Amino acid sequence: MADLEFSALVNFYEKIEATSSRLAMTDLLVALFKRTPPEVIDKLVYLTRGTLGPDYAAPELGVAEKLALRAVALALGLGAKEVEAAYKQLGDLGSAAEELMKKRKPASILDFFGGAEAAQSGRPLTVGEVYDALMRIAKAAGPGAQDAKITTLVALLKRAQPKEAKYLLRIVTGKLRLGVADMTILDALAVAFAGSKSARPIIERAYNVHPDLGYIAKVLAEQGLEGVKGIRVTVGVPVKPMLAERLSDPAEILSKLGGACLAEYKYDGERVQAHKKGDEVVLFSRRLENITSHYPDVVEMVREHVRAGEAILEGEIVAINPDTGEMLPFQELMHRRRKYEVEEAMEKYPVSVFLFDLLYVDGESLLDAPLPERRKRLEEVVEEGERFRLARSQIVKSPDELMRFFEEAVAEGCEGVMCKSLERDSIYQMGARGWLWIKFKRDYRYEMTDTVDLVVVGAFYGRGKRAGTYGALLMAAYSPEEDVFKTVCKVGSGFTDEDLAQLPKLLEPYRIDHKHPRVVSRMEADVWFVPAVVLEIIGAEITLSPMHTCALGKLRPDAGLAIRFPRFTGRYRFDKKPEDATTEEELVEMYKRQKKVAVPKAPAGEAA
Repeated sequence: MADLEFSALVNFYEKIEATSSRLAMTDLLVALFKRTPPEVIDKLVYLTRGTLGPDYAAPELGVAEKLALRAVALALGLGAKEVEAAYKQLGDLGSAAEELMKKRKPASILDFFGGAEAAQSGRPLTVGEVYDALMRIAKAAGPGAQDAKITTLVALLKRAQPKEAKYLLRIVTGKLRLGVADMTILDALAVAFAGSKSARPIIERAYNVHPDLGYIAKVLAEQGLEGVKGIRVTVGVPVKPMLAERLSDPAEILSKLGGACLAEYKYDGERVQAHKKGDEVVLFSRRLENITSHYPDVVEMVREHVRAGEAILEGEIVAINPDTGEMLPFQELMHRRRKYEVEEAMEKYPVSVFLFDLLYVDGESLLDAPLPERRKRLEEVVEEGERFRLARSQIVKSPDELMRFFEEAVAEGCEGVMCKSLERDSIYQMGARGWLWIKFKRDYRYEMTDTVDLVVVGAFYGRGKRAGTYGALLMAAYSPEEDVFKTVCKVGSGFTDEDLAQLPKLLEPYRIDHKHPRVVSRMEADVWFVPAVVLEIIGAEITLSPMHTCALGKLRPDAGLAIRFPRFTGRYRFDKKPEDATTEEELVEMYKRQKKVAVPKAPAGEAA
C-alpha cells in the first residue's frame, strides 16, 4: 500500500506551526494533501487534527503525561528525573524529547534491537505505521494495557528522528498545537481535489451530513467531487446540528420570521441527537460526542417510543425530580456524565426527553423538508410517554402571544423559547446559524436573595419514591386588599423523607374536596386545602408567569409572578397565621428589587 513518510508530514507541521497566516496555512495543507497517497489521506487528516478519528467515534489514546515521560526515558535509556527536568525547563514534552535525542550519542541499532527488529528500525516511519501504532495504543485494554501502551510507544520513539518524536509525543498527549480548524481543512481539500474553493459548499454539505473529515478527504481523493455529492445521511453518523440566532424583542423576532412562528420551550438541558436502527440506539451530544453510555434510560425510551425501523431525532434531555416530575437545572445533568456507576446515577438523577425535530426516517431524509412537515412526521413517529414527549410548542402570531408563551416557559424552569420559521424554506440548515431559528432568551436573570413565607393551598400526588404521599405542594401569597390567597409556585424540593411522611397527616385536617373560595388559582391541584399551613420557601428568582395568579396583571397584562426553582427551607412557620404570610405586594417589590445578574454562557452540552 502506498504511504507517506512521517518525516514529510512533520516537515509540514513545522511550517504550519511557524505561520500566522490562514492563507499560508491553507496553501501548505493543499500541498500536503496533493502529496499524500489516497490510501492514507484519511489517517493523515486525523493525525493533523490530533485525533484518531471523527469526534463522534475517535478512541482516546489514554496516555497520561507520566506514562509518556516513562516511555521517553525507556526509549532513550535515560533516567526519569533527567527527562522530567528537560520537560520542566521547556514546558513541552515533545520539545524535551527532541532536545534529549539531539544530545544523545549515536548508537548502534543492535543496542536496542536485534534481528528482524533491527531491520525494521532502520526503515523510516510512515504515516500509516504511526497511525496504526497509535490506534493499538488507544485500543489496549485489560490488566496489561499500560505495559502494552508503553511498549508500542517506546518502539515508535526508538525509530523516530528527534523532530518526529516531538510531534509524535504532542499527538499522543493531546497537545499538537497546530491550530488547524476543520473549515481550513475543507478549504484545502476543495483546492487540492476540486481545483478551487468554489467547490467548498458541496464539500461542506457532505461534511455536515457526515462530519468525518478523514472520510470526506478519502472519498474526495479517490472519487472526486461526484463521489462527495453522493454522501447521504447515515444512521449512526451524527448530522451537524442546526444553530440559532438570538434576539430579545418579540416584535423583531416575528418580523424576521414572517409574522408568525412555531414557539417551543427552550429546555435547560442537554441537546441530543438520537439515532435508531432496529434495536440499536446511539446518542450524540451537540458537540457530536457519543453520550450513549451516560443515558441507558434514554436508549430504552427511544427503543420503546419511536415507531420506526430507522430514525434520527433531535431533542433535549432534561433532569427531573423523580417524585414530582418537575424540571431541574442543567447542572444536575452533570452527575450523569460519568464512566462508572452509571446505573446508580440513572436512578438518582432521572431524566425526561423532549423532542423537537425529525431529520431522517426509514430511508427518507427530511433535511430539506420545511419545519411543519418535519414536525408532523415527528408527531406520527413518536408515541409519547410520561418521560418521552414532544417539546411543548405553540404557533404564535403576535408579540403579546409570544411574550406570554415565553413567560410561561421561564416559569416552568426553561431558559426561554426557540422561535422557528414556518415558511416553505424552513429547511434544517445543518451546521449553520441563521434566521430560521431564533432564540428568545434573556441576557440576564434575577437573583432571589431572601426567603418568603407562603401558604399551602393545594397538593399534587407523588410518584416513584413519593407514591402514597404528596409530591409537590401548591403555594400561595396573601392579598390583604382582596382577602384571598394567590398561587405563586409549586414546590417539591427541599423536603426530607420525614417531611414527606408527615405532610399528609399535617395537612389532613385542612383537606377539602374543592378549591377554597379564598384561593385564586389557574392550576388544578389533585387535592385542595383550607389555607392554614405556612412554609418558608426560597427560590432562584421571581419571574413573570401566565400560570400563576399572584400579582396577575399588575406588572404585565395576563402575567402574574412565579418563583423559579422553589425549595422548602425546612422551616414550618407554625408561628404564623396564613394572613401573616408574604403578601402579593411584597412579592411585587421583591421582583423589582431582585439583583440583576448576567446569564452564564451555556455549557458544552447545552442546546443551541
